[in-house]
Amino acid sequence: MKQSRRAKRLQRHHNSKIVAKLNMISLMDIFTILVFFLLVNSTNNQQFANQDTITLPESTAEKAPRATLSLFVDANNIYVQDRLVTDIPSVLRSKELIIPALKKELDYRHQHLSSSDLATPEARSITIIGDKKIPYRLLKKIMSTCSKSQYSEISLAVYRKSVRAEL
Repeated sequence: MKQSRRAKRLQRHHNSKIVAKLNMISLMDIFTILVFFLLVNSTNNQQFANQDTITLPESTAEKAPRATLSLFVDANNIYVQDRLVTDIPSVLRSKELIIPALKKELDYRHQHLSSSDLATPEARSITIIGDKKIPYRLLKKIMSTCSKSQYSEISLAVYRKSVRAEL
């Protein structure tokens, strides 16, 4: 039986289907870049803003630091989350145990927390990042001011010293 022209054309169209292929090379390149990006950005090291001017003390601390409010103390100034609060010479000249400018900043930050944040322990936590050469009386004033401003969980940032170095 002879096929009509339409039947022949449909037969030709049906036989000439091209199978789509997936280019795996490009897909592998994309996933490789994605894996490297995730590896680079998932480090545990916490970077601090003024780390050029601060030399942290060493410790054999076991706990990893958690994200809290950061208080930076360099040779000349005190910062809360990269915001200049006061200068150190004026704090050291003062006879008061509480630093008024620091207390004002910490109270402001504590007041602007939401009620759900206040229930968490991180809301009352602060990390002091200071040079290992800061005077003890300055550290005492800073810690007293933090505790008076509802930040009762005070941590000191340190470099983790390897245990093998001591042996």
